[in-house]
Amino acid sequence: MAELGGKGVTAGKIASNVQKKLTRAQEKVLQKLGKADETKDEQFEQCVQNFNKQLSEGTRLQKDLRTYLASVKAMHEASKKLTECLQEVYEPDWPGRDDTNKIAENNDLLWTDFHQKLVDQALLTMDTYLGQFPDIKSRIAKRGRKLVDYDSARHHFEALQTAKKKDETKIAKAEEELVKAQKVFEEMNVDLQEELPSLWNSRVGFYVNTFQSIAGLEENFHKEMSKLNQNLHDVLLGLDKQYSGNAFPVKAQPSDSTPGKANKSPSPPPDGSPITSPETKTVNHELEPSSLEAPGASIPKSPSQPAEAAHAGAEAAGSEAAAGAEASKTEADSGSASSSLPAVVVETFPATVNGTVEGAASSERADMPPGFLFKVQAMHDYTATDSDELQLKAGDVVLVIPFENPEDQDEGWLMGVKESDWIQHKELDQCRGVFPENFTERVQ
Repeated sequence: MAELGGKGVTAGKIASNVQKKLTRAQEKVLQKLGKADETKDEQFEQCVQNFNKQLSEGTRLQKDLRTYLASVKAMHEASKKLTECLQEVYEPDWPGRDDTNKIAENNDLLWTDFHQKLVDQALLTMDTYLGQFPDIKSRIAKRGRKLVDYDSARHHFEALQTAKKKDETKIAKAEEELVKAQKVFEEMNVDLQEELPSLWNSRVGFYVNTFQSIAGLEENFHKEMSKLNQNLHDVLLGLDKQYSGNAFPVKAQPSDSTPGKANKSPSPPPDGSPITSPETKTVNHELEPSSLEAPGASIPKSPSQPAEAAHAGAEAAGSEAAAGAEASKTEADSGSASSSLPAVVVETFPATVNGTVEGAASSERADMPPGFLFKVQAMHDYTATDSDELQLKAGDVVLVIPFENPEDQDEGWLMGVKESDWIQHKELDQCRGVFPENFTERVQ
């Protein structure tokens, strides 16, 4: 028989494989209909359930570990930029400049070493651990097929034996096929019966070693980082002592309940007169002098100074009578001013919904994908590791949408579509994917 495809596969071999598939399919149908008994092994089925659970847990752990490593890398970049900023603002003549440069260098090396050790001692170990599952999973599936072959051969042999008209030649051949099928099945079954329980028990040691490694690496990292932070603290303390006379006081912001903020005008009044916003100075919320004046009248600096204001008014008028009248008028005005507040100009703005103009928000959401929640922008590059993940570049804008099944959402992951893809294609099925939330920040 001529070979087909140049791979040594004969037409007879192909026909044999096709026949096996048909026989297996027929046997499974008969078993499901209850017309043929099925060889059961409850102990092995339990081993398979444990195997599937172990594979699921390991896959999730691997995914979360990769997310953790990506977060470490992102934190490294953020820390590096922060120390670079310190180096730039630290002036050459300040004491400790060389020390800050050395601390920044050691900080960068410490983050790099931490990330690399996590890869070597945790991620690679995780990959090796999961690397054994595909082969075993394939063998479990193959054992299932050989079990169907064994049951089919057994039923065929039993049918020939119980037939009214017996054909010894066919019976002998069927028995030979049964013995062969049983041998193949039992060899695979024995191997898996030994391997699966052993693999299941190994999970404890693997989890212990993996998390002990991560915990130990974190402990050493934070210990060394604590030393660097203490060194930086000491350097900045020395800078503070040398320039202590130039300390910049930071004032507390007035609360919403203070008169100063409650009566602050958003814009000058129509007459063009300036308004100076009062500041909280004491516990009694006394106001600083205001430059607000009305035509023909003066507002004293404080309610406690009516006599001084009256005396000044009298000198301005040029006579004792005018001074008395002016003083009386000033006292009356001061009493009124002490119980009233500056005029407030109220400006009206368009109605807003969640911080956006209502009309604009409605039109904008009309162009968004179904179920649109909010926008985020990628702060760092993210390389997708699975087909269901989004590939992100720093600056990419992503439209966040809900998961079709909320139970599919893992903690720390969001579902979305890049804004550029949505504008171009308007297709969710081709463009959407999951991405780590900590690589982005919300922009709308």
